[in-house]
Formats: sequence, C-alpha cells, structure tokens
Amino acid sequence: MQNNDSGSPPPDGLVQAAADDRQFVTALARGLEVLRCFSTQTRLLSNGELAARTGLAKSTVSRLTHTLVQLGYLKTDEASGRYRVTPAVLALGHAALANVTVREIARPLMQDLAEYAQALVSLATRERLNMIYLENCRPRSLVTLKVSTGMQLPLATTSIGRAFLCALPAAERDFLLEQIRRRDPQGWPALAEGVAQAEEQYRAHGYCTSLGDWNRETHAVAVPLFCPDHDLLALSVSGPAYALTRERIDKDLGPRLVYLARSIEAAAGQS
Repeated sequence: MQNNDSGSPPPDGLVQAAADDRQFVTALARGLEVLRCFSTQTRLLSNGELAARTGLAKSTVSRLTHTLVQLGYLKTDEASGRYRVTPAVLALGHAALANVTVREIARPLMQDLAEYAQALVSLATRERLNMIYLENCRPRSLVTLKVSTGMQLPLATTSIGRAFLCALPAAERDFLLEQIRRRDPQGWPALAEGVAQAEEQYRAHGYCTSLGDWNRETHAVAVPLFCPDHDLLALSVSGPAYALTRERIDKDLGPRLVYLARSIEAAAGQS
C-alpha cells in the first residue's frame, strides 16, 4: 500500500513497461494497483475514487473490488459504503518484511546511531518512484519525525531516495529519472539539479543530503546499503534543520553513517 495521496492515475510508465512482457498478467496487475491506492492517509475509497486514482474504467474497478472482497483483501465499510483493506493485506507485508534479514542486523546499530545523533535513523528500499520505509529507529528521549514502516517518500527530493539512485546501474537510474521527468515536467529542472548535486556528493563523500528539499524544516543524510542476497537498500539520518546542520552532517553524521553502512554490510555478509 502506498502513502502518496496524489489522487491521480499512476503516470510513471512502470506498469506499462512490464505489460509489454507476454508473460505479464494484466488482471493481476490491475488488482494490485487497486490495493496500492489505500494508505494510512486514505483508508476508505469508493469505486469511483479508485477508478480516478488508477486510471481504470469504473466497471473494471467494480469487478476488481468485488473479487478482492471475495478473497478477503477488501471489506465494505458499512457507514460509508466505501472499501477498506483488511488484515489479509497486512499479512502479505509482514511476510515480505520477515524476509529482510538485514533489518535484524541493522536495527541495534541503527538504534545506537539514533541515540547518538538524537535523530531518526531509517532503512528503506525502492517502491516504484518512491522509497518505502522498512525500519525506523528513534532516540528514546526525544520526539522525532512522525514516520512509520510502510510510509513512502519521493525518490528525487529525499536524501534516502537520492542515495538509492546514486547506487543504481546507469541504465536503471536513467530509466527511473525519465519516469520522474514525465511525472513532473515543470518541476524536473530543479529535481534534476538536486539529483546531479547528490551524485557529486556521493562520489566525493559516499553520502547524499537533502537540506530542506523535501520538507523545508527537515535535513537528512543518506547512504546506499549493499548486502549479499538482498535488494539494494538505503540508510538515512533525518531531523529538524536546526539540529542537523550542514556542518554537523559533513563533519560528523555523514561519515558515521557511511561507517554504519559498511558495518551492516560486513555483518550481513557473514550471516
């Protein structure tokens, strides 16, 4: 499930690219697109709202929601007549998280850094044109950003997304950037500049920053995480701009985060 609340059909072209595969099951893809529309911010949706968000015909959406209700993944809300997801969907997510054994290795090390930095430390991977949180560690004595596992952030404006992009093979990175450009042609020049600066940072220091680019009051630093037998991941430290200054990131938190990533990679390689 996604946490983006745009309400517009997905224009990223990723499903269309997959649909060119003769083995691709379009009906299954459409059902999953319906489930993606629900989020922590959007818990109830009607067939009409789902049609608008997916770009599918309302009649198609009606058949899909009927099937998902029969399978137990959706349930009709009696008060509003709209649909909501059921715990059966959560079971799929928990099964996926259970396979990410890096989380078990990373969690105590992330918590140590969270306590030291007095900031949020997060682990994430890519979900289409977003990053999805797999793990978040907060300092016990401080209220931090309100985020949760499963929450999604944009690739191009966040430090964790930029770090992920920087670590990708050139062809895959270029493909994703083209989808981002198509999604937001007006904002693309600024997005492209931010990504280019992140690439320079990564080459020079091994980490990327986002200093108010995603949220004006939030600063963050991130690094990619390469672990054997796992998809590419990324780690970040984020917090209020006044606490995570550029100087503090460059002199302390950035290098510490790079070291943390190398430590997790080494431990994962031995597990």
